[in-house]
Amino acid sequence: MGENNAGRVSLSITDEHIAVITVDNVAKMNSYTPDMMRELAAHLTAFDEDDSLWAAVFCSAGEHTTAGLDMPKFFGPDADADVDPGLVDPFALGRRTNKPIVSVVQGNTFTVGIEMMLAADIAVAADTAVFAQLEVARGIAPLGGAHFRYLTRTGWGNAMYHLLRADKFDARRALELGFVQEVVPFGQHIDRGIELAREICANAPLGTRATKAAALRYLDEGEQAAIAAIDEVKSSVFTSHDFMEGIQSFIERRPAKFQGK
Repeated sequence: MGENNAGRVSLSITDEHIAVITVDNVAKMNSYTPDMMRELAAHLTAFDEDDSLWAAVFCSAGEHTTAGLDMPKFFGPDADADVDPGLVDPFALGRRTNKPIVSVVQGNTFTVGIEMMLAADIAVAADTAVFAQLEVARGIAPLGGAHFRYLTRTGWGNAMYHLLRADKFDARRALELGFVQEVVPFGQHIDRGIELAREICANAPLGTRATKAAALRYLDEGEQAAIAAIDEVKSSVFTSHDFMEGIQSFIERRPAKFQGK
């Protein structure tokens, strides 16, 4: 890759159906370069398009999630920050996957780190996590979704309390706000994220995708659209092999063996 090989994003597969996407630019506190953002989008797209992958864990190496963007590389005079709009958007502002994503954070989780965490579906924080949406303190404003995802997660008052002050808050506060769903000791955070992905993958993948898609329909278009999506759920899920397996496993009192079809 370019930019003096500063930082990389990798994808590995565990337990057959789980993609683990890892950001690694530890020397710069996992600050994102444009190439890293493009790599991340490419890996998310590969995950989205591979039917054998049912859930993803999005995590970062080292002690910190990210210090944010490598600002000169994104906004300097020679910046080249474009990402192919046909790829899955790490901020879920464009193309979005219907597959479940578990985000795992630790240490400094600043600006885009929060926004990409909130673009996922479930978040696990190490007890070392410290959060800050710092844009207004830097003379700019959030561009990756914080301006509305803070609202959908925690309401107007709490959103403005943190967005407008650019303060720092800890993992317990993030749990209280609903930004993260669990706080675990540092060192256990990635394993816990993978464990949650395993729990998700024990269920029917067509069902989990349909559930996420229908929930997104509500966020995008409101209650009536979400109600209309019920017929789509019926046609895509209730005629599947996994549906029949779920019923049969219940009758036979055994764990279901889903195939994603």
